[in-house]
Amino acid sequence: MGDPKGFLKIGRKPTPKRTVEERLQDYRYVYKPWPEEELKGQASRCMDCGVPFCNTGCPLGNLIPDWNDLVYRDHWREAIDRLHATNNFPEFTGMLCPAPCEAACVLSINDKPVSIKEIELSIINRAFEEGWVKPKPPPPEIRTGKRVAVVGSGPAGLAAAQQLNRAGHSVVVFEKDDRVGGLLMYGIPDYKIEKWVVDRRVALMEEEGVEFRTNSYVGYNPTTEELKSDFDAIILGVGALHGRDLPVPGRELDGIHLAMDYLVQQNRRVAGLPVEEEEITAKGRNVVILGGGDTSADCLGNAHREGCASVKVLTHGPKPPDHPGTLEWPDWPFILRTYPAHEEGGERGFSAAVTGFSGSNGHVERMHAVRTERKEGKTIAIKGTDFEIETDLVLLAIGFTGPVRDRFLEDLGLGYTERGAIPSQNGFGTSEPGVFVAGDAKRGASLIVWAIAEGRNAARQADEFLMGRSLLPG
Repeated sequence: MGDPKGFLKIGRKPTPKRTVEERLQDYRYVYKPWPEEELKGQASRCMDCGVPFCNTGCPLGNLIPDWNDLVYRDHWREAIDRLHATNNFPEFTGMLCPAPCEAACVLSINDKPVSIKEIELSIINRAFEEGWVKPKPPPPEIRTGKRVAVVGSGPAGLAAAQQLNRAGHSVVVFEKDDRVGGLLMYGIPDYKIEKWVVDRRVALMEEEGVEFRTNSYVGYNPTTEELKSDFDAIILGVGALHGRDLPVPGRELDGIHLAMDYLVQQNRRVAGLPVEEEEITAKGRNVVILGGGDTSADCLGNAHREGCASVKVLTHGPKPPDHPGTLEWPDWPFILRTYPAHEEGGERGFSAAVTGFSGSNGHVERMHAVRTERKEGKTIAIKGTDFEIETDLVLLAIGFTGPVRDRFLEDLGLGYTERGAIPSQNGFGTSEPGVFVAGDAKRGASLIVWAIAEGRNAARQADEFLMGRSLLPG
């Protein structure tokens, strides 16, 4: 390593952020870039640990110690080559990944881990600034004549498409929405990833030869039979967008919505695009967000920026601990996670279960709930602790139950697992020869880094199916 004692001399510094007052006025990216010298100092904290658990903590197997050392030595061009060797879209993971690699960092046993995620983002940003990221279309002589359809343009679908195109196949990505990117485009707020970042990568892929067809809802346009007859293999990257609902009295009242319905509308509004459905807005509303994960925090940040009257975030489980348990390393720890949206205002509550909603004139006005406690791994209600919260907008961010069971998936007849995902066979195959599945559609709702990793691996397996062998990394 560049400085074997760097971790003894330098402590971890938090990534600089724009002030709350400033960022609440817009939807621009929350974080600010690090000065280069500080970044090199943070990279020097990567210790000569012998067994880099960060590699295995990262689903992509990123070569983290390598590019930390290269940043420290000011070898940025080599650093981006190492980064792109395992990760198709480091700008996506650098902005959005919760960094399981940092949880697995050896330093995190008794100190704060290396700032891996920020170093990754700085490498790819530097590469774009220097013009090092260029389209690399495969030469005509390696074109195989095989056609592959990728259904869904989220991170799993994009990764699979890029890898299969590099293998020489003709790839068409089908997206049911009017813009490419899946949740990157219409689920995740701009203050976490501005949409020009997605458009920039999609444009590079188009120059490499990948074809994108928007407003193409497979099963309808094209039909399932048309897709199967026109392509030699199919990759399912349809995500897991079926939101978990809350079957309690009063759920039918207006003003109670699945979180993703709200997030999609807000992303369209921010982009200046029309919203055709009944408008869901937090402006001037008393908002209650149910759920404590990433989707909940996304709703919270949007509600702040819209100018809500008040906002409360409630979860049914107890408050997680502030620090990981001593036996959790190198696994992903169960701790209380505070996102930038939580710093911007609102209340957080725990151990609350919803018993129903009530209102007048068909619109929600109150949420009824009860306090809970955790006993023997189960969450149970505490008698006599009923309470009410006044609200006129409730957003259900309580998870997802698998892919939307639309005509396409019903036509394929692949079945579903107990978690509602599409069952896989022998890795990423399905019961239908030539049809492969990757990302949230296979795993259930998960991390962007897992989606990219699975898209890459599904592409390799599809390439083997088409050609008998594959030179793609896996």
